Amino acid sequence: MKLNGPLILFLIFCLTFVRSCTNTTSMEIKPPVAKKIPKSLEKHGDVRIDNYYWMNNREDQAVLDYLDAENAYYQKMTAHTKDFQDSLFQEMKSRIKEDDSSVPYKLNGYWYKTKYETGKEYPMYYRSKDTLDNKDELMFDVNRMAEGHDFFNLRGISISPNNKLAAFAVDTVSRRQYTIQIKNLETGEIYSDTIENTTGSSVWADDNQTLFYTKKDPVTLRADKIYKHRLGTPAEADELVFHEEDDTFSTFVYKSKSREYLIIGSVSTLTTEYRTLKADNPDGDFKVFSARKRGLEYAISHFQDSFYVLTNKDGATNFKLMRTSVDTTESEYWQEFVPHREDVLLEDVDIFKEYYVLSERTNGLNELKIARWDKSLEYYLPFESETYVAGPSVNLDFDTGTFRYYYNEMGTPYTIVDFDMANKTKTILKELEVLGGKFDKNNYRTQRVWATARDGVQVPISMVYHKNTPMDGTSPLLQYAYGSYGSTIDPYFSSVRLSLLDRGFIYAIAHIRGGEYLGRPWYEDGKLLKKKNTFTDFIDCSKFLISENYTSPQHLYASGGSAGGLLMGAVVNMAPELYHGVIAAVPFVDVVTTMLDESIPLTTGEYDEWGNPNEKEYYTYMKSYSPYDNVEPITYPNMYVSTGLHDSQVQYWEPAKWVAKLRELKVDDNLLFLDTNMEAGHGGASGRFESLKETAKEYAFILDLERKTP
Repeated sequence: MKLNGPLILFLIFCLTFVRSCTNTTSMEIKPPVAKKIPKSLEKHGDVRIDNYYWMNNREDQAVLDYLDAENAYYQKMTAHTKDFQDSLFQEMKSRIKEDDSSVPYKLNGYWYKTKYETGKEYPMYYRSKDTLDNKDELMFDVNRMAEGHDFFNLRGISISPNNKLAAFAVDTVSRRQYTIQIKNLETGEIYSDTIENTTGSSVWADDNQTLFYTKKDPVTLRADKIYKHRLGTPAEADELVFHEEDDTFSTFVYKSKSREYLIIGSVSTLTTEYRTLKADNPDGDFKVFSARKRGLEYAISHFQDSFYVLTNKDGATNFKLMRTSVDTTESEYWQEFVPHREDVLLEDVDIFKEYYVLSERTNGLNELKIARWDKSLEYYLPFESETYVAGPSVNLDFDTGTFRYYYNEMGTPYTIVDFDMANKTKTILKELEVLGGKFDKNNYRTQRVWATARDGVQVPISMVYHKNTPMDGTSPLLQYAYGSYGSTIDPYFSSVRLSLLDRGFIYAIAHIRGGEYLGRPWYEDGKLLKKKNTFTDFIDCSKFLISENYTSPQHLYASGGSAGGLLMGAVVNMAPELYHGVIAAVPFVDVVTTMLDESIPLTTGEYDEWGNPNEKEYYTYMKSYSPYDNVEPITYPNMYVSTGLHDSQVQYWEPAKWVAKLRELKVDDNLLFLDTNMEAGHGGASGRFESLKETAKEYAFILDLERKTP
């Protein structure tokens, strides 16, 4: 028998496990049993009994003890994989260039870039004046700032127009509640100005003294207020500029690319509204751009004497581009600039002095259309693969003929390109380096296939695998999807994923309904009272992959996080027999209870995504698929569930309750793990490499299962 590369690696992996196994068997380790305290939850005359509602209190020592017990159980049960987790982590890390830097971009006379140094977890932010040849000026060394913190996240660096000051924001808890401070970039002094409980983003007015920022509701964490801060004054004296009182909306503030306008946005799932103010008039009043109308979505870009409006106005489901004068901005004055097309999703527009660039999506594929304002030139950038990702990179300079974009495929690393829009020539500025000397993109194959869903709809699947991986039904396959909020999971490259591909795995992204891969209607057909299409699409993709001999139920694994974790919870209730193992990261699984609790972050703003269960129709439909409410005494796949104690998006108690109920009711001896990061939140660990340890846990889980499978 001829041994191919992936098979050799897998045999070595198996031998590693044999050596690392201990004498302790899983039969000797008992899982935690959560206490049951029945709580009756009644709505619309329907009563649900929640035995684990008591876990909804992170201050309760009994809750912490339970989470610790689950962590201990997981660690004991996977002790034989600990060395392998460590080796996976080192393997993933070894592919990443540690002493790396970003491609510099220019803004207001300075070149900005981010650098990483070998052995350090966090970035360092630099800039140089006028040219890249000038000395780098260190603005922030996040490694030093993070010292003494288990979690640290710096975001929202905002440079004042005179280039002397930088507002920045820090979160040390992982609740996404950021504290804004201000640094003098000339002296290095950090001012006493301290603004707490913000989103982290802020923007300067032209006077270099006034900073606009967004505050969060301290309970729900909804971004609901815009304040104005005067340099050197206490935050308590800050002036409230705008209060978004509708609890289904959130608000934010930014500056237009032209730098001429300060813009406040209010957004819900289906409706948007903007307010504008000239940046040189910070004490003026913001003017409503066009009053909100339910179902009307729009985004604005300023250029010269006009605003360009990306909108779904008048039934433009896939959006169109309109134009209006800066003096007449209400929707009745908007004039069509790029018409709506049934088969093309218009996603964005980048504006330059002589050109504009449209970001479009046709049949799931990214397209970039370049055009001159005078209509003398119009063309698309040529892309040929069916598994690529392309889009605008950082384009902050108006007066340039160069368009910067990124490109990658599932088997081809991420590339940054500068494109001369007049001469149609490109310069590759950076291609992601995959270190270790073993990576060769010619060793990987990518393809897109189409599964037929149960209602006849064709669902695309993007796949990547090693060229030596057999396509005879014996190969392990990890199927991933998200499928909510219109968020599209593009077929992107990942050097981390090579740890699976080189061990014979096929990796598949199912572009299910609920995302926008095939346009806005693809999203509309996977939300609210059509949400189950998301779940059945995933299941039907799995059945297709099995029927076409890519894999088999003994070798099929599924993965999803957050709303994708809801997907995992739904499919294991609906079709558990299809999967050998499932990874559910920070899963949103207690849908009904969460959506009825308006004190939980994000709840009210998500009614247009899931429905409002205060209305009986939505309550009944939601209950019919909510993973926690539909756990049954059946055989479930092997499952690894992760969460973060401080998660502000999906509260830790959802996966904790779900695992407890699964333990109570499931009728199998398959693995079930709850792994809680007691220091982190929704995004997991901070730091450049620490997050790889979490991925190593997930990969070790499914590779261990695969090792034991005939």
